Amino acid sequence: MLPETTEVLIIGAGPTGMALSIALHQAGVDHLLIDKLAHGLQTSRAGVIHAQTLESLEPLGVTQRLSALSVKLEDFAIRDRDRALLKLDFSKLPSKHPYLMMLPQNLTEQVFGERIAALGGSIHREVEAVAVAQDRDGARVTVVENGQEKIISARYVVGADGMHSLVRKSTGIEFDGAAYDGSFVLADVRLDWPVGPTEVSLFFAPAGLVVVAPLPDGSYRVVATMDEAPERIEVADIQALLDSRGPITKRARVLSLGWSSRFRVHHRLVRAYRKDRLFLMGDAAHVHSPAGGQGMNTGIIDAVVLGQLLGDVVNGMRPETELDLYEKLRRPAAQEVLDLAGRMTEMALARNPVKRFLRNLALSVVNLSPFLKRRIALKLSGLSRAPLARLPALAGEPGSVVPTKPAAKPNLKLAA
Repeated sequence: MLPETTEVLIIGAGPTGMALSIALHQAGVDHLLIDKLAHGLQTSRAGVIHAQTLESLEPLGVTQRLSALSVKLEDFAIRDRDRALLKLDFSKLPSKHPYLMMLPQNLTEQVFGERIAALGGSIHREVEAVAVAQDRDGARVTVVENGQEKIISARYVVGADGMHSLVRKSTGIEFDGAAYDGSFVLADVRLDWPVGPTEVSLFFAPAGLVVVAPLPDGSYRVVATMDEAPERIEVADIQALLDSRGPITKRARVLSLGWSSRFRVHHRLVRAYRKDRLFLMGDAAHVHSPAGGQGMNTGIIDAVVLGQLLGDVVNGMRPETELDLYEKLRRPAAQEVLDLAGRMTEMALARNPVKRFLRNLALSVVNLSPFLKRRIALKLSGLSRAPLARLPALAGEPGSVVPTKPAAKPNLKLAA
């Protein structure tokens, strides 16, 4: 049975919600993690975990297990058909994790779920939140379980409930942005792949973008733009994408299709990450193009930062006023990620011959500069945003400092 009260109620048991639950368990904070789905993710979805994410996850006790299940890649390249425009070496990152960790999202969620269980916790599934309200004393969430409504009172409520977040709608906070034209295709396939199994490849072509990345089981993740993706994606569709956008001299051959999906992509960012006792994280707070593989990573770091902060406040180690630190750290990080993914997507979708020539020329020049290549690798790995992934130290303790570039106070526009 669900309890009637808790310190923190987390709505949504994807990677962000589970990461927050782990952090709260370790801080000894009473909380509930609910999700309306009966089961966790059964398909691969997000496929890369970056270096800064792994560093943030280390205190949660999951990195060793993630590492054992994954494949680690050091090379990332942007290509225009056969021509490599920019090649990055992630083995030189200033991190304990100098690589791109490739791991399907369902396995990441499996590891997080195992960690929650090891800490004595559980995920309350088939529990749907249908209403959220708050006052100065706390928040009340109406949930439906087994067809019965129940109200749970919580000191804080966290929305990890995706792009269509009930918690965000309950705050009235604007979700600024728009949708990209067209759609994206996601597929896991077996390939005869001429580039080889050691590189994440982002291909630019007049027809659009395609990303090909090796996965731990020997298959490849393919992500591509399409004007209108078919409802049912077949081997022939993936073959056509690679024929029109991938290598020419030696072409790829799709051997089989394991799983596929289509989706539309938005680029949106909330104006605020918090409304009093209600917090937003992950896709409830920011969504963007999959270029660069930043979405799940940004959400997981949101969860780690918020988990530590809520733990400190609930345990009396920080005053409640310091809850504002969450937005000061994580909103500018999300803005940087949106800018990065947006630039990469805009470059990839350039079809004007002059723009494509200038883009390729610029990337080729960057490829000659070790300094610029390092900067790009730091951005993709998240390490350039490391100060935005750490709370300032508690009084009397050594540690990080408040970021040198705090976000300007967002302009809140609350719905009536």
